[in-house]
Amino acid sequence: MENNYDFTLEKRLRDLSPDLHKRFTDTVFSMQYILSNYKLIFPEYTDHTEFHSLNVIDFCNRIIGSEIDSMNPDEIYCLLVACYFHDTGMGVSHKDYETFLNEIDFGDYFETHDRSNPMKIIRDFHNEFSGRFIAKYAEFFEIPSEEHLRAIIQISRGHRKTDLTNEADYPIALKVPNGNTVCLPFLAAIIRLSDEIDITASRNSSLLYDIPKIISNDHNIEFEKHEAVRYMTVEKEQFVVFYKTDKPEVETALFSLFEKMQSTLDQCRRATNGRTKYHITQKEIVGRRLP
Repeated sequence: MENNYDFTLEKRLRDLSPDLHKRFTDTVFSMQYILSNYKLIFPEYTDHTEFHSLNVIDFCNRIIGSEIDSMNPDEIYCLLVACYFHDTGMGVSHKDYETFLNEIDFGDYFETHDRSNPMKIIRDFHNEFSGRFIAKYAEFFEIPSEEHLRAIIQISRGHRKTDLTNEADYPIALKVPNGNTVCLPFLAAIIRLSDEIDITASRNSSLLYDIPKIISNDHNIEFEKHEAVRYMTVEKEQFVVFYKTDKPEVETALFSLFEKMQSTLDQCRRATNGRTKYHITQKEIVGRRLP
């Protein structure tokens, strides 16, 4: 993917529902300031600002393709808003962190992890912190109904870890007040996949903000992986990642990343294809080394 953004979803929403489109654009205006808060907690981490949200939406457009013809305006609105909300948990305030810590189900996480390490906790559960953030501030963003709110929370949470095949959490046809239904597993799968494949060099915070590379070799490898990925194309049956590096250790790390991306793609296809009326046509992640 090069810098030619696809705005099909936004244009479609504008045509189908000017009201929902206005609500979405108002959300975008507000979120550009809120999303930058993540840098207060993770100054050296990959980009999670509105630029990442824009990339995620672009990938959503390209992955959805002709399936957009079957999507109603409520589905498009919920997906677009979730693209801007899904990483709000990365920049929660200290006060919200303390509140949400008592509301999130961490399972047995703290049996093996230190409760006094908020950075690690936020990173590992930022999708859950995002869900709590959306619920708390929903009125500010003028989300049109409780059903829309539930959909947006679940889609945002679904960008990682959650079980998209769980019908109780991700119903195939969640009814909204106007009579439309929202297909949560499909929308959550699309955002999960789009988030997973946003790995190009533009997400490297050292390139965006001129932050020096520091800390451990593992951390440097993370930066170098993103620097090596020059661009990606979304084709009908595959994602092609074009990369350039002369370091074997970086290439090895990239291969591991491609395997992780393939696993996510497989999960997303299982959650949608054959279970919903929607299909993800891409089947594999392909890496191609540039000369």
